[in-house]
Amino acid sequence: MGYGQDMQPLGAQGSQNTYTDLLSVIEEAGKEIRPAHAGSKSAMERLTEKYGIRARALVRECLAETERNAQT
Repeated sequence: MGYGQDMQPLGAQGSQNTYTDLLSVIEEAGKEIRPAHAGSKSAMERLTEKYGIRARALVRECLAETERNAQT
């Protein structure tokens, strides 16, 4: 079973926190994306470094939770 940021097992409340965390990361990253930087490789690398690992982990947790819910 996965763990949320507060190190509690991901249950109903934990999965909600995971989705909320993912939405926060998306919102934070969105504020840093400007149309002028949309094609900039260095801007994309900065965003990936800053948000990529965290966002990927949260997406994996959300997908795993969705799959568990679909099997029940």
